[in-house]
Amino acid sequence: LNAVPRRAPQQHVRFLPSRGDGEAMGLVAVRVPVLADHPLVRGPQFRRLKIGAGHRLDVKASGVLVLGIGHGNKLLTDLYNCHLTKVYTVGGLFGKATNDFSDTGKLLEKTTFDHITREKLERILAVIQGTNHKALLTYSNIDMKTQEAYELAVKGLICPMGKSPPIITAIRCLQLGLPEFQLEIHCLHETQQYLRKIVHEIGLELKSSATCTQVRRIRDGVFTLDDALLRAQWNLQSIQNAISDCQLKVKMELEKTL
Repeated sequence: LNAVPRRAPQQHVRFLPSRGDGEAMGLVAVRVPVLADHPLVRGPQFRRLKIGAGHRLDVKASGVLVLGIGHGNKLLTDLYNCHLTKVYTVGGLFGKATNDFSDTGKLLEKTTFDHITREKLERILAVIQGTNHKALLTYSNIDMKTQEAYELAVKGLICPMGKSPPIITAIRCLQLGLPEFQLEIHCLHETQQYLRKIVHEIGLELKSSATCTQVRRIRDGVFTLDDALLRAQWNLQSIQNAISDCQLKVKMELEKTL
């Protein structure tokens, strides 16, 4: 921001002495720069810029991380109050169990996994989704027999009205090639460690064990990977373009949900 061209210093009118043709002293009005507004006096225009992070990612996770700049920090609060769904792709590895549920943790045991099939895995995923769906209805504080509940369900706007435990709204298997597998998880109020624990519990339900190899957030509310900037794109023009491109859909989402 400090590298972009600055506006010219403000001008003010001063009356300076001047000699006329007859050598008589007089005053003439001239416009001169305000020295207090000069870059050499003021120094860098931007010394402090408030930046806030939305739903955070831990050091072992990757993907979409929403940041608010300046007034955008208020929008982060509004988006948080919308309780928007986040989507992850989670990789797993059957046959191993570690102390922190990730493949980089301390190995605790090895188990067999040849008996695992896609059908068995999807059956466990269906049970997890059904259990979490009941929890979602419980924490939404909505009478499911009312017209309001029907309209919210049609629009996909049923969500917890306040604090709640992590809730998985959808989970499916994207790929299974033993011992590796990949899941797509839609969830609310989660942490990345919670998702790793889910992988561990899936392994136990299948009479085996599993560790998490990857957690990647591919969507955070209205923001997707297409909106994300890579490290090489962290420059003023790219950030300005990203803010402009997202303004409309953020506004529409806030109006629809809040």
